[in-house]
Amino acid sequence: MTTTSADNGIPGSDPGNDGDWGWFSTTRRDPGSESPRTAGGGRGGHPGGVPPQQPQPRQPPQDGGAQQVRQTPPPPPRSAFEPVTAPPPTAHSAPPTADATLIRRTMEEIEPAADAVTSYFYAMLFVRHPYLRDLFPASMDSQRDRLFAALLTAARNVDNPAVLTEYLQGLGRGHRKYGTRPEHYPAVGECLISALTRYAHHSWSPQTEAAWVRAYTTISQIMIDAAADDEAHSPAWWHAEIVSHEKRTDDIAVITLRPDQPYPFLAGQYTSVETPWWPRVWRSYSLASAPRADGTLSLHVKAVPAGWVSGALVRRARPGDVVRLGPAAGSMTVDHRTDNGLLCLGGGTGIAPIKALVEDVAEHGRPRPVEVFYGARSDHDLYDLETMLKLEARHPWLSVRPVVADGCPVRASGLAGQLPDAVRGTGRWSAYDGYVSGPPGMIRSGVDALRGVGIPVNRIRHDSLDELVSQSTQD
Repeated sequence: MTTTSADNGIPGSDPGNDGDWGWFSTTRRDPGSESPRTAGGGRGGHPGGVPPQQPQPRQPPQDGGAQQVRQTPPPPPRSAFEPVTAPPPTAHSAPPTADATLIRRTMEEIEPAADAVTSYFYAMLFVRHPYLRDLFPASMDSQRDRLFAALLTAARNVDNPAVLTEYLQGLGRGHRKYGTRPEHYPAVGECLISALTRYAHHSWSPQTEAAWVRAYTTISQIMIDAAADDEAHSPAWWHAEIVSHEKRTDDIAVITLRPDQPYPFLAGQYTSVETPWWPRVWRSYSLASAPRADGTLSLHVKAVPAGWVSGALVRRARPGDVVRLGPAAGSMTVDHRTDNGLLCLGGGTGIAPIKALVEDVAEHGRPRPVEVFYGARSDHDLYDLETMLKLEARHPWLSVRPVVADGCPVRASGLAGQLPDAVRGTGRWSAYDGYVSGPPGMIRSGVDALRGVGIPVNRIRHDSLDELVSQSTQD
């Protein structure tokens, strides 16, 4: 996975409706329960508010840091609906449903006016429901598109339930850290429909509106249910102290954290981070190790221009500082039920989750071949090569191949050129499972390269929703 970021708050009720959410108030009943709930307002259960003066969650601007999570190629502006990871899709060859066809026509029409539609959506949201403004960061410059984009991403995949459900469940769990409550969802839905009605002049009709209402009701209910289920056994966020901060280059730091309580995750997953310096701004970063006995975890963070969180973590954070962590997410994990080899492509700080996967294989004690292609722009950017070579020396089943775009690596025998091209030149790998972590463009080309060397798409793992959806419609 690469680390991406994405999250923010979700809005609430419309005061003008006196608590009646109109077409979002479809009554549903919880399994095993006698109490009904509304599709827009789901189970009770508070999602965990943000204590005053505490670091608060939400996603940042263009941080690229150690991140590489599920960036979505082409990366849609992230949203309050955190870009949580979706599972590897299955073949999706069924014709689109009538609702999906109507929804996609709307999206095609509003695409040229995307900025205006987004601005109108937020204007309606904050004018009609001013109390929801506190769920978002003080500056909306980077956040502006994220919530709306996540809504559209979910709606676009309304007829692909395998991908949609996993994506939305992750978002629902992740949104607890914003203080999002079930009663906030109807307000978002109302404003979404208002924005679409205003700008989809040609494609809008009563049938189209009904399709969007059904889609949003499904979307919101999946998220509400996931948050309620998660609340029963997990906090909304964790406080974590920085115990080590190591600068590897001018703009890359390896940061070790100690959460204040057990933090469950699997090797290959990512977390979201909020710093004390940018309340309600969250970024996602890959976890750079398998779970450790001492409970610590590590992140590889690269400061990028205009990256509020990544810049703060690399240049301002010090041991003793406390950040907040959202729940772990991501599907780029090892399937220990098989003995397939692993073919891993890690670009830049995308090497972080690849390192975690290697540790995970080692800890499970079942030798299986692991081939790592570690790509960077220059030899200097191979900031974690020594660590990877030490792992290679320790484990005979591991092979690490540095790939440098601008010349050959000088610290180890390696390859020159682009990472995907290097993989294509090494033969067939059909007996392996593929893993890709890096910037969005690298994920796209990396997936193509892995398919080209014989790995079926259902055995290629990464955390980029749009790529997963794209691939699922081609196979």
